[in-house]
Amino acid sequence: MSFNKSRGAGIGGGGGDELVLRGSVSKKWTFLLCLGSFCIGLLFTNRESREPTGPDRPRAEHGNPGDLYFADGRGSLAFTFPGKKIRQRGCIAGRMWTMPEPKEIIRRSTLEVEKMNLVAGDCAPKSIGDAKDVPGEVPRTQDVIQTLDKTISNLETELASAKATQESMLSVAPASESTGKRKYFMVIGINTAFSSRKRRDSVRATWMPQGEKRRKMEEEKGIIIRFVIGHSATSGGILDRAIDAEDRKHGDFMRLDHVEGYLELAAKTKAYFVAAVSMWDAEYYIKVDDDVHVNIATLGNTLARHRSKPRVYVGCMKSGPVLAQKGVRYHEPEYWKFGEWGNKYFRHATGQLYAISKDLASYIALNQHVLHKYANEDVSLGAWFIGLDVEHVDDRRLCCGTPPDCEWKAQAGNVCVASFDWSCSGICKSADRIKEVHQRCGESENAIWNAKF
Repeated sequence: MSFNKSRGAGIGGGGGDELVLRGSVSKKWTFLLCLGSFCIGLLFTNRESREPTGPDRPRAEHGNPGDLYFADGRGSLAFTFPGKKIRQRGCIAGRMWTMPEPKEIIRRSTLEVEKMNLVAGDCAPKSIGDAKDVPGEVPRTQDVIQTLDKTISNLETELASAKATQESMLSVAPASESTGKRKYFMVIGINTAFSSRKRRDSVRATWMPQGEKRRKMEEEKGIIIRFVIGHSATSGGILDRAIDAEDRKHGDFMRLDHVEGYLELAAKTKAYFVAAVSMWDAEYYIKVDDDVHVNIATLGNTLARHRSKPRVYVGCMKSGPVLAQKGVRYHEPEYWKFGEWGNKYFRHATGQLYAISKDLASYIALNQHVLHKYANEDVSLGAWFIGLDVEHVDDRRLCCGTPPDCEWKAQAGNVCVASFDWSCSGICKSADRIKEVHQRCGESENAIWNAKF
């Protein structure tokens, strides 16, 4: 600090002098300046200590110019000056902060401020709401695990099915071009039981050719006819020996690896088609009961009309009621699978006689291990085809009544394929009456030899 002082001389002196004083501030002024600075410092210190802190303190836009405060209680400093827009940027305790302009500061609730806490060592904000979403991930993870379990289960099922199919192909060995097997037109399997000797004899005496005629029919017409039977619960017992003796006499049995029993008809039917496909390469496979009368030539002509169809299922289609009541005939233990009480079955051929094409018989043989069996064999067969691309042929000539019904139709030129009594699910007392049915409703003896399939 310096002071200048000027003094002028009189006219009469002919000259003058000038005194300039430069030097330091006196001790008195130095003391006063220090005292004032100390008082001003005390004033600003008191204002800062009274400034509220924490999330409830006022924001910069509500502060006074020149105020000094903590912006968020974490050590970030903010300054405001009157008439100026100043941004201060820095990083305190490892955190970046930016001083926004007063107009850009957004008022937030206490919860919003807590959600925008900074992660230590990282300047990017992370919402704590993300942490709250972690419990919500648990159900989604469980769903993914369940989906994986189902996928694994499905793969295991497919693997088991593939193994079963491979085993079936090796054991069944369906006929093909390379096997050199003779091709037949149709195989007729007559379902019979140990106690049905009289029925079998009545069939042999009426519509089933015997001896040389049967062999000639096989060679010239490609038609195979066999009685189909399994074995008793005690294999090799008296019942099995009786069938062996009968077979040695007539040579018209087809023995199955199956335990006979009325409740096992579905399993027997499946075993028949599996064995028939392995033994004969035919266009059609027919199952008929031993108390039904059949006109063989008419059956052949009927099936020949469907040769152009690769998968055909021929029979008298019906849709009977699902019997849920126990103790009644044809009771269905799995009735609940068919819907509400009183519902009917899907369409399927009646069990007295039906025919399937080679592709369907091969399908049964290849998938025998995974085909479900219901209580009734005709329902089971229909169930095996319900999901396939199969043409169902409903031909009422396969379920004519006994005389006079079949007789009237024969006189009208509409010869029946099969005849039986609905009330008995076959010809009532067939061992005694089938001969009469054959005489009145049967085709001529030469019909089979004149037929061209």
